[in-house]
Amino acid sequence: MNRRSFVITGLADLATPSLVLAAPVAYTDGLAKTHLAKGEVVFLDFKADWCGTCKAQERVINALKGENPDYEAKVTFINVDWDAHGKGALVKELNIPRRSTLVVLKGEEELGRIVAGTGKDEIKALMDVALAAAVSS
Repeated sequence: MNRRSFVITGLADLATPSLVLAAPVAYTDGLAKTHLAKGEVVFLDFKADWCGTCKAQERVINALKGENPDYEAKVTFINVDWDAHGKGALVKELNIPRRSTLVVLKGEEELGRIVAGTGKDEIKALMDVALAAAVSS
């Protein structure tokens, strides 16, 4: 492939919205509560860059988002950096036992959670709970 073809192909990939996933929001103190107060369904991903289980979960989550754009359109995904927030108020309030924990919240209610699970069916079920709650709002 010549340089011109490479550049044109690369630009075409960037311009194709169906191929680009929106990045989850990076957690800051109070962010989840702000989104919940707006009536949004929040999918919290407690993770660390060095965690193999977290990376496996992320691959499954991204694949599922690619299969169904409604997940990102209707659910707010927030990544919570375990190294920065693992001893913070949110972790204590939600009783998060470890990194690689996924939690879905709506209002004051926890709709589901997975601790260290990486199976596609299990994660899809949690994402479907989130989507159903968002659609019923």
